[in-house]
Formats: sequence, C-alpha cells, structure tokens
Amino acid sequence: MLENFDPKTREDETVRKVVLYLMNLVEKQHATIQEQAEEIQQLRDENNRLKGEQGKPKINANKPARDQSSEKERRESKPHDKKAKKAGIRIDRIEVLKVDHKQLPQDAKFKGYEEVIVQDIEFRTENIRFRKEKYYSPSQKQTYLAEMPPG
Repeated sequence: MLENFDPKTREDETVRKVVLYLMNLVEKQHATIQEQAEEIQQLRDENNRLKGEQGKPKINANKPARDQSSEKERRESKPHDKKAKKAGIRIDRIEVLKVDHKQLPQDAKFKGYEEVIVQDIEFRTENIRFRKEKYYSPSQKQTYLAEMPPG
C-alpha cells in the first residue's frame, strides 16, 4: 500500500509536509525497534550463557556458489614444480653392479654408469646374552666375576 504512495502527488503543501514527517518518523522508529530487538537477543543470549545454557546459534546466510571451472580446465595438468631431493640424501654405501661380460657382444663399449638411489630403513635389535665366568675362592671367601666388555 505504501510502496506505491508518492507524497509529491498531494496538492496541499501542508498535507504533503505532514505525510513526509510521519513517514520519516515511522522509518526512524522502525530502525530503533530493529536495534532494540538485536540488543534484546544479545542480552537473552548472555543471560542464557550465564545460566550455563547455549545462546541462539549464529547461522550465516547462504552465499552464492562460486563459478565452477569446466571439467576440462580442472583436469588440465599443471606444471610440475617438485624439485629433485637426491642431492640432500646421505649415501651410506655405494655398490657397483657389473654386467655379466658373457652376455655382452664383442663390440660393446663401456659408456659410464647409471645411478639409482634406493632408500631403505633398517630396524633391528641386537640382544646379547653375556655368560660371565664366576669363581669362588673358599680360602679368600671371595667371588671373582668376569668384567663386561667396554661399550
């Protein structure tokens, strides 16, 4: 009803001013009522929190979905940025693997080596039972025990 109302269509200047004043007053009151409603809800939430209850949950409005790229764009491969880590690997042992010369033809020439690094983790236990010799001297009334090796 008020959406289509235009106070400028009123010919009487006094009526137009009164209508504009009342419309502004209603708008201010509406804004005040909204602020008070928000404050009342905050106070209720705080009161419930102090009582040990939960306040009203804050639910965010639904956001419009982002534009999804096409399947083709998502599946396109990206440039490979991974750097080689071989330089940082500590080498514990080097083994030279030789070709069986019986399988080589007569004209085969040595062209160097192809390096392959294999990483492995070895977990092992080494449990040792020491059998220490033990002697007893009745004349000395003393026991003699073999010493443990250093380390």
